[in-house]
Amino acid sequence: MSAGFSGRRALVTGAASGIGEACARALAERGATVVVADLDGAGAERVARDVGGEAWQVDLTDTAALAALALDVDILVNNAGIQTVSPIEQFDPAAFHRILTLMLEAPFLLIRAALPHMYEQGFGRIVNISSVHGLRASEFKSAYVAAKHGLEGLSKVAALEGAPHGVTSNCVNPGYVRTPLVEKQIADQARLHGIPESEVVNDVMLVNSAIKRLAEPSEVASLVCWLAGEDASLVTGASYTMDGGWSAR
Repeated sequence: MSAGFSGRRALVTGAASGIGEACARALAERGATVVVADLDGAGAERVARDVGGEAWQVDLTDTAALAALALDVDILVNNAGIQTVSPIEQFDPAAFHRILTLMLEAPFLLIRAALPHMYEQGFGRIVNISSVHGLRASEFKSAYVAAKHGLEGLSKVAALEGAPHGVTSNCVNPGYVRTPLVEKQIADQARLHGIPESEVVNDVMLVNSAIKRLAEPSEVASLVCWLAGEDASLVTGASYTMDGGWSAR
């Protein structure tokens, strides 16, 4: 086990699977004590047990509870997310609100809860798992795109405010990653585009990517760990794409 994050305490949301799980495992492998936060309590317990961390079963849409939090963490990874694929005129307003609550308001409240401790010790790392959709739009994803664009702005404000206190804030912007969230989209995308499910990955998800493959969660986690480390102490207010060249177009 590397001692790169020895003595550091990290909180990763949505860490029972996918990118969040990969981040929790990578941070723990480098010495951090990781709080594995997820709505899926059993999944959080499983990952926490594997990495020697702590499980936190939490509903991040319960913003009243989050508003009262004080977080004693050195590294905060805002990762939890959901997706609804639908044309705007058919988009369920409740689903739109839920996505904005989980993916923008909850990160704000967690950052708010973590900053006093980070400021007091003169060190903090905030890593927000954004998306290429934080920089580019796609049809049928109004809530997700709006939330990720908002997260980009929130991250930059946290970077400016945190800089005098040794706190950095950055976004990681993957394209499509091999996760349960992406796999669940395939049927919806096939229906909306009028194509077989077997064609969705190549003809919809990767159509704008120069590199024609899905990213792996471990690849995203490696970038998160770099941003959380000492070597990235001058990196703040940035958005790091890992999108196979999508945003280069």
